[in-house]
Amino acid sequence: MDNKGFISELVAKARVAQKEFEKFNQQQVDEVVKAIAKVVYDNAVDLARLAVDETRMGVFEDKIKKNQGKAKIIWNSLKTKKSVGIINYNEKTGVVEVAKPMGVVGVVTPCTNPIVTPMCNVMFALKGRNSIIIAPHPRAKKCARRVVDLFNQAISQYNVPENLIQLIDEPSVEITGELMKAVDVTVATGGMGMVKAAYSSGKPAYGVGAGNVQCIIDRNVNIKEAIPKIVAGRIFDNGIICSGEQTIIMHEDDYDIIISELKANGAYYIEDAAEKDKLRKVMFIDGVMNRDVVGQPITKVAELAGIKIPDGTKLIAVKADGIGREDVFCREKMCSVIAIFTYKTFEQAVEIANANLEVEGKGHSISIHSDNKDNIEYAANTVPVSRVLINQICSTMNGGSFFNGFAPTTTLGCGSWGNNSISENLDYKHLINITRIGYFMKDAKVPTDEEMWG
Repeated sequence: MDNKGFISELVAKARVAQKEFEKFNQQQVDEVVKAIAKVVYDNAVDLARLAVDETRMGVFEDKIKKNQGKAKIIWNSLKTKKSVGIINYNEKTGVVEVAKPMGVVGVVTPCTNPIVTPMCNVMFALKGRNSIIIAPHPRAKKCARRVVDLFNQAISQYNVPENLIQLIDEPSVEITGELMKAVDVTVATGGMGMVKAAYSSGKPAYGVGAGNVQCIIDRNVNIKEAIPKIVAGRIFDNGIICSGEQTIIMHEDDYDIIISELKANGAYYIEDAAEKDKLRKVMFIDGVMNRDVVGQPITKVAELAGIKIPDGTKLIAVKADGIGREDVFCREKMCSVIAIFTYKTFEQAVEIANANLEVEGKGHSISIHSDNKDNIEYAANTVPVSRVLINQICSTMNGGSFFNGFAPTTTLGCGSWGNNSISENLDYKHLINITRIGYFMKDAKVPTDEEMWG
């Protein structure tokens, strides 16, 4: 059977399942969605081990935290939301909103996040009473098979239809391309090539943009509180999180104290030109991130670069030789390396962030450590990003947290800046259609011409 025929069969099965699942009421739907989160939470350790072993990236302990943390926060966000039948009745406007499924959802999942991205996508799809077909990254297909088996076992007790959640066991670019053309909507999380293909499929799609989070430290903040957060964000899962802090942009007067605090938190600091060149050559090949260092321990990165670092080093901080295109360190670095910049005014700090984002990461996010509302809102008005996270660990909290109001997710839209259709965190609401009833408002007040134009 050719790829097109194979996908046609999967989609046909998915359509039958979706039509049955559409009959479930809100309570039944929520029981199924909760089961997806709970099975990942309960199997967090084994799934983390499988992810590290198969992808050969990331940190086992961090993946446990991610599996447990995302399962909790996404379910906590979804459990009170309406997604079946009438979900909103606005007496003022006379508009009533009725939720409907989109149909069959196709998702493309990355090797950098092989457990929680499928979990998140499945939870959102099922919350909207859709069926789902998963196309995993070839480097994470064992993870995908294991987690889908767990999903199906967990929801079987709720009398769900067969083939509600399906998986492409042997993924390829060609098969995934056929999937995106055949489903009703695609969620693509991964490389920009795959995201572009999703948008070119002829069907609705949600994709993500590249990350390159610029982190600004404002004046008069508690450095001893800010630096541990930034370090924790940069080293989480060996730096493969798209929301991970990529730079520290600091005031020149705070340089000495911040560098000292970085070293106290496990950073090896590089100013020497020869060491910088060694690190550049191993991290970037023709300006592109070297796969061999993606998600690898900092000891391996240093060893490949021929740089000797002290025992206990957690990350490498490197003083950049310019901004934007002037230094490749201004780009996204998918390992525990962070670039250092200094500024004279907050406006200059924002200019540095903008220059770096023009090279990579436009539309994604910035992180600011500040207690100055004016500066925060100046940056938000000036920087072309979808999220501005304040005084938090960006890598673990930018995709939603118990301590901020961002929608919990693993898919972060980057707006038109990042060639995406949404400039917010993907949520279940993006995987439902809404029918709107418009009632006649007999008491509506129509303005006179004088009121309108006077």
